[in-house]
Amino acid sequence: MIGKTVSILDGNTFIVTDERGDMSPSPAFPTGLFYFDTRFLSVWALSINGQRLSALSKDEVQYFETHFFLVPGEPTHYVDAKVSVIREQSISADFIERLTVLNHDIKPARFTLRLDVSSDFADLFEIKDVRRKSGSTSVQREDGRLRLCYTREQFRRETIISSSAAARVDDGGMCFDIVVESRGSWHVELRVQPIIHGARAETGGGVWGAHRKRRLSQQLRRDLEHWLKRVPQLSCDYEPLQTAYERSIVDLAAMRFTTLSGGMPIPTAGLPWFMTIFGRDSIFICLQALPFAPQLAPPVLRLLAALQGSRLNDFREEEPGKIPHELRYGESAAFQEQPHSPYYGSADATPLFVILLDEYERWSGDAKLVRYLEHDAREALDWIDEYGDLLGNGYISYWRRNTVNGLENQCWKDSPDSISY
Repeated sequence: MIGKTVSILDGNTFIVTDERGDMSPSPAFPTGLFYFDTRFLSVWALSINGQRLSALSKDEVQYFETHFFLVPGEPTHYVDAKVSVIREQSISADFIERLTVLNHDIKPARFTLRLDVSSDFADLFEIKDVRRKSGSTSVQREDGRLRLCYTREQFRRETIISSSAAARVDDGGMCFDIVVESRGSWHVELRVQPIIHGARAETGGGVWGAHRKRRLSQQLRRDLEHWLKRVPQLSCDYEPLQTAYERSIVDLAAMRFTTLSGGMPIPTAGLPWFMTIFGRDSIFICLQALPFAPQLAPPVLRLLAALQGSRLNDFREEEPGKIPHELRYGESAAFQEQPHSPYYGSADATPLFVILLDEYERWSGDAKLVRYLEHDAREALDWIDEYGDLLGNGYISYWRRNTVNGLENQCWKDSPDSISY
């Protein structure tokens, strides 16, 4: 059973740790470092002189950065701790951890700092459904770096861990033998880089990650500041309302991500399972945010139009003019073990697409986008009449064509038990 977790994210890249900042694989909950639906780190555990650490406190600085204040051993050791660790974790496409070891003793001290590292490269669907991997994993040590690899035919994923300080690297992690002077400190920065080889047709193949533009935490802060300046400002005498509004605006910023093909950020459906484009959910977010952030709508409308169905496909439940329900980037989608490449099992995403296009123009006056997407909107309207109206009564109905792993309920709420009778 998993305890309390801490999450940080930058779009589709997110981390879920325990309250110490450690990661350990859970068979039922997505803990670890995830990037485009794949877990690139499943174990990330810190120890000093063989002792795991305990949390004194944590500071969730921003949605992309958390600081942990730790000491070795159990809570009973807190009072007499002669060493403590400040652990600063941030995410900016890459995962960065800055460690500061503090010696509180009156004499120098030697420490062995150990970081256990591994990756199972699990697909999100493999965590939900607990499946075994079909590919092979390997570990390489090169120039003080640790390279974790996963290969299944042309599907390749890698995790590269590097350090700003010299380390003893083995297949299971890194060790640092350090001496800290009395009342002194020691610092190291660790960088974890997830790499996608041979990404799907969206990118035209190649390597994604090795040469992508770095998004440093300073850039993320500037991006957030720019976002906050663009939304309406609220001033009122009722502090809880002011706080709730400001928190909601920041949370909305945190839910944005950029697809593998680039472009403007779009809202995801939510951490941890749904950090990707969802037709219904992304449209709902845009509709509800129109008075505050209408700029979210155009990239969502353009992407959904680009993915609009063009043929009949029972496995993906695709039909001409139909707006997709969900797009995934992981192994199970790449090998068509899941239909999410994209999957179209949604009865309401298509009419919602037309509604969002209309409402966006009402709020923004951007008729140019409507003209640009006119053909796609007409295709969506044709789907409503031809494929959506299964009973010929003027209402949209649905039935599951993918009876293996398609959604049984294709409206909101779409969980298997949402409609009892």
